[in-house]
Amino acid sequence: MLNAASDLPEDPAFLKAMIAQLQAENAKLTTTLRAHDLVVQALRLQIAKLKKQAFGKSSEKIQREIEQLELALEDLLVSVAQQGLVASDRDDPDAEPAAASAATSSRPRPSRRPRISAGTPRERRELDPGNTCPDCGGDLRLVGEDVSEIIEMITAKLKVIEVARPKKSCRCCEKMVQVLAPSRPIPGSMAGASLLAYVLVSKFDDHLPLYRQHEILARMGGDIPRSTLADWCGRSMRILQPVIDQIEASVLGSDILHADDTPIRVLAPERRAKGIGKGVKQGRIWAYVCDQRPWAGAAPPGVVYRYAPNWNAQHVQDHLRNASGILQADAYKGYAKLYEPGADGNPRFREAACFAHWRRDFHDVWTSQKSEIAHEALERIGQLYDIEREIVGKPADIRRAVRQELSKPRLEALHAWAETQLTRIPGKGDLAKAFRYALGRWHAFSLFLDDGRLAIDNNAAERAVRPICLGKKNWLFAGSEAGAETLARAMTLIESAKMNGLDPQAYITDLLDRIHDHKINRIDELLPWNWAPLTVPQALAA
Repeated sequence: MLNAASDLPEDPAFLKAMIAQLQAENAKLTTTLRAHDLVVQALRLQIAKLKKQAFGKSSEKIQREIEQLELALEDLLVSVAQQGLVASDRDDPDAEPAAASAATSSRPRPSRRPRISAGTPRERRELDPGNTCPDCGGDLRLVGEDVSEIIEMITAKLKVIEVARPKKSCRCCEKMVQVLAPSRPIPGSMAGASLLAYVLVSKFDDHLPLYRQHEILARMGGDIPRSTLADWCGRSMRILQPVIDQIEASVLGSDILHADDTPIRVLAPERRAKGIGKGVKQGRIWAYVCDQRPWAGAAPPGVVYRYAPNWNAQHVQDHLRNASGILQADAYKGYAKLYEPGADGNPRFREAACFAHWRRDFHDVWTSQKSEIAHEALERIGQLYDIEREIVGKPADIRRAVRQELSKPRLEALHAWAETQLTRIPGKGDLAKAFRYALGRWHAFSLFLDDGRLAIDNNAAERAVRPICLGKKNWLFAGSEAGAETLARAMTLIESAKMNGLDPQAYITDLLDRIHDHKINRIDELLPWNWAPLTVPQALAA
């Protein structure tokens, strides 16, 4: 390449060629830099996630870092793909022109292809070359075919169903005959079951406020006021209440429960009127989970959400007034009375602790102070989790036997080591506080050794409150205490359906479509773990 301006040729055509070459090299360098940026962001994200796996649920700071990296990586992927720098997923590389394939072969590609469920509708489009050879005119015979797939979206749209009921009279007796009008999900309302289910799932599962749904439905051709959408939500939840009550009875009837809670902001206009704050108060949403899948138990999985206006311990006691057994939760003081001996000398609940909470305390100390003691605590707790991973899904007796043989010696060693470390470190530090958290409740931390049905942590309940936390980022606050209670009931239905592998929208659509004609003494048939869509003969009979 020429290095001095004096060496440049005088020929304009040659100069243009040089400029074109430099532009091509510049574009190539830009492509390389973008690809490198993509790799760096992906590696940073992977490192953050590996740290989270190694040391338990990370602090809020690290969690935010992961979320920010994911957003940055997503934006970068879109930008890179827009400029043609990333090869798209292809089922058949030959379906793309050879030149384009060669140009993108050395570039990074998405790590996983889309997965489409087997029940997704399929449409076959056959590109037949005909029956005659285009060169010689001879007859063509089929020797095979190449099949590739394209994913398309069927745009949602509204549909109006006109229900016509002809009136007929008998020629002999003049009797008027007309088919009875079918029941509607909401009597007197135009809303069909699928529309109501769409509104409910969009609001409570996808966290789309009603004003956004109003705009979406308007694009589909339906101008449905927000007040009408709100009325539909409230009346639908009232109709579904018998099913929700049965879910609650089943979950809270389990002898092993996971519990956790999360704060939720609720509008309180009366506070603003009194000049107290900004007219918002803090309530709580509790989640109570029954999940016996880790030990192949017979009870179906489900979750119950309950709203309370504050963090008073009385609310927990009211929620669990008819429950008993083992409660796996954090060290919230409101649970203490549940563990106290009753009139017969036995507590209503035995306490099972959560190693994830304890491990998180050590992780915070390690990340902030690089404490070797905290790191060793993480390693020792990690050994217990290594054992747990090998017995997930095994029967309770096998889990107990493995824990007695492998986990018990490690836990006893961890207890002795923790007591020793507590005598060597400052008593008022975060590290000492982390040790005292477990040593003061060691009976709860060791209970899982003697009962194979128990989990080592309370992650089942933490997973249950995650949708509430996600929703708070979208709707910010509940409009009223009644709205928060409706949220809890809706999430009970939706999340229990998801835990049983159901599409909540399809499930709620079917419930609304048939619940009015379903016998109340057979309501158990509509619970998520018993539910099955009606077959065509059943639908006709109904």
